[in-house]
Amino acid sequence: MNILLIEDDVDLSSTLIQYLELAGYRCDHAADGISGLNLLQKNQYDVVILDLMLPRMDGLELCRKMREQGLDTPVLMLTARDSLDDKIEGFRAGTDDYLIKPFAFEELTVRIDALSRRRSGQMRKLQVADLLLDLDRHTAHRGEVELKLTPSGWQILETLLRASPDPVSRQVLERALWGDDLPESNVLKVHMHHLRKVVDKQGLPPLIHTLSGYGFQIREPVHDQT
Repeated sequence: MNILLIEDDVDLSSTLIQYLELAGYRCDHAADGISGLNLLQKNQYDVVILDLMLPRMDGLELCRKMREQGLDTPVLMLTARDSLDDKIEGFRAGTDDYLIKPFAFEELTVRIDALSRRRSGQMRKLQVADLLLDLDRHTAHRGEVELKLTPSGWQILETLLRASPDPVSRQVLERALWGDDLPESNVLKVHMHHLRKVVDKQGLPPLIHTLSGYGFQIREPVHDQT
């Protein structure tokens, strides 16, 4: 598991890196917010451990920029602030979990393992290839063209993009659309047909794929290398 630690306290960073590596994690380190964001843009991490108070860019601002850029890596915020207002501010900025200093290392690893099993739900832009869903502006684009989506089409597209490149079963999509009040069996098929006509217009590489007997998937187009 790849971890990014963004912490400016030299002693704490050294101790955490040593502990995490002994526990079997691979750990990169940045001592300020801008350096941390640069590493996030260049590398793939399973979890970010982020100090709140950082030089050059604090943890809240870094979180906001991550989510604005569509980076969905789960964030565990380290902070000495334990008030409810501070936590609410952090969650609004894009944090997924909090750990109050001082903390037990055993609790840190438990929280890392829990976060690593899911993508963050805090990201505000979802993108695969030239397909972009902006959750704040509630807009969808394929390249430069804005897509006109029905509410059901939006929900399907968001669900598929959040899971991408993993497939999503028909049952999961149906639950996302209708909860426990499921319609007749062919309704999802109709919605998918209309969504394909909007997203994968003629002449564009298809992004939405059917997995026979299972469900659907959004993935990067495969380009012919010959």
